[in-house]
Amino acid sequence: MLDEAAERAGNAAGWVEQNWSTWLNTGLRIALIVVVALVLRMLVRRALSKLIERMNRSAQAVAGTALGGLLVNAERRRQRSEAIGSVLRSIASFVILGTAGLMILGAFEIDLAPLLASAGVAGVAIGFGARNLVTDFLSGVFMIMEDQYGVGDSIDAGVASGEVIEVGLRVTKLRGDNGEIWYVRNGEIKRIGNLSQGWATATVDVTVRSSEDLDRVKAVIGEVADDLAKAEPWNEQLWSPVEVLGLTEVLLDSMTFRVAAKTMPGKPLGVERELRWRIKRAFDAAGIRIVGGLPQQAEENAPDPAAAVAAPSAYASTTSPQSIAASPIPSPTNLSK
Repeated sequence: MLDEAAERAGNAAGWVEQNWSTWLNTGLRIALIVVVALVLRMLVRRALSKLIERMNRSAQAVAGTALGGLLVNAERRRQRSEAIGSVLRSIASFVILGTAGLMILGAFEIDLAPLLASAGVAGVAIGFGARNLVTDFLSGVFMIMEDQYGVGDSIDAGVASGEVIEVGLRVTKLRGDNGEIWYVRNGEIKRIGNLSQGWATATVDVTVRSSEDLDRVKAVIGEVADDLAKAEPWNEQLWSPVEVLGLTEVLLDSMTFRVAAKTMPGKPLGVERELRWRIKRAFDAAGIRIVGGLPQQAEENAPDPAAAVAAPSAYASTTSPQSIAASPIPSPTNLSK
């Protein structure tokens, strides 16, 4: 028994002596792969974080200038850059750690061909089964990178419209005009109308009597426009002078003036209400009557043109009962003796 145990111990020692160099080499290789992967992941994530911070600093530097009012605000830029940075960091970590895992399996001399083939088949199956999820994710990534809309924007997404309260990689949250919250999948959005980018147009139609003086009406509206452009906070919301575009409709008893101005995004309704208020007060002060107002006294006391016209007589028609009764009875012509 002692000889057998000694023989087994000698064989084990010989096997360890023969393979210890291979184990050491494999262990050092795995350790090197892990260290390099972790260091590379840390460097890439740090570089992406610095890039995001630089983007945020540039947005904050522009926010207080006149150009910053025309561009996207700093908070929206920060949220957009953070979302892009999170996606890039996740992708970098997945690629680096996934590659390191495959290299570690290769260090153990495991055949990766069947594993990669199985992973490919599983990926195709998952892709077909979760194609809507993949579509939503990719659409969300491109929407964020292209800055199609952001938090606080008023958009028309086709299936729903309202103010954006949250932008995700899969779902966008909108708050409607009545306070309802819409959850819209990014893959279902086929078109987007952003009402908060660029500029908006405030349009007001003013209908007055056709007897009013055109130049006088235009002059009164021009005075209202000048006062509105100098008053706060409307001077900041107006991005162009208020213009009288001209007559859009001329009828027998009325004519319509169209007044328009470029405003800040999302501010045209307030400007339109204030413009209507000021125009109505200016017209009342100038004696210009808007269609639908009280008629003048002269028009109330004017004689009725139909009063001088006599009513039609019943005797004018030869077939009326009155004409037949008043007509003489004809004498008979054929009398037998």
